[in-house]
Amino acid sequence: MRLADKVIIITGSCTGLGKAVARRCVAEGARVVIHGLEKEWGEATVAELGAGKAVLHVEDLPQEGCAERLVALAVASFGRLDAVVNNAALVAQGNIHTTDLAWFRKMLEVNTLAPFALIKAALPELRKVRGCVLNIGSVNAWSGEPNLMPYSVSKGALMTLTRNLGDTLMREDGVRVNQINPGWVLTENEAQRKRDHGLSEDWYADLPKVYAPAGRILWP
Repeated sequence: MRLADKVIIITGSCTGLGKAVARRCVAEGARVVIHGLEKEWGEATVAELGAGKAVLHVEDLPQEGCAERLVALAVASFGRLDAVVNNAALVAQGNIHTTDLAWFRKMLEVNTLAPFALIKAALPELRKVRGCVLNIGSVNAWSGEPNLMPYSVSKGALMTLTRNLGDTLMREDGVRVNQINPGWVLTENEAQRKRDHGLSEDWYADLPKVYAPAGRILWP
């Protein structure tokens, strides 16, 4: 119960890694705001977590005012806000030949600017409780696969934002900001993408070492 009575916003938590984070937070005593684009999956997640422990907000993060609405929902539902997990992300292929400026801007809008907007909107509440922010990055933040160029840049920018705010907000507001950069995670959406590409149901069981040095990819 290390998170007893804490209130946490977790973006992209209807599925995958975000849903796993939400489950663990509630198991540790927290109440959570579930967020995503998949209304039915979100409702199922809230029902699984239990009455009074979760509320759902369905909206595309780059929408004007979405960050403010998430913060307002947390405070209205549970009376406070202790932490933000910026997990939601747009994951798609692209390289220098296939990426145009409009697509690149979209990637940055979702993966870098939306987390910034939520941190900014949440800061007045986080300051009250010396709260914290966890940004979910990617191993691709360090350099990136050739076919994940815009995604990798967006996560690299998020990593720099994390370092900048981790210094500034701790000194000025007592708010911690950290980032983790996981490797390849087998989420529901990732599994579906590979099925759409024609791979078998157990495609992840025998991956080349260059993609999975440990012989497997991560589960949420």
